[in-house]
Amino acid sequence: MHIELTQQVLAGATALRVFAADVRTLSRRILGAGVRVGAAELAELRGRHRARPAEQPRQGRR
Repeated sequence: MHIELTQQVLAGATALRVFAADVRTLSRRILGAGVRVGAAELAELRGRHRARPAEQPRQGRR
């Protein structure tokens, strides 16, 4: 029973070591894409805000 558990632990550790580089690369790509999308969204919102006509001050009676 201990041998089976040891083999499973070693197999899991080996799989983690083999796929760690791929997981790291994939996570960097996903995070990079998220940053680009977020930056583009912020730039679009900022452009919309600047495109609004300036509000005219109210001219009330004094």
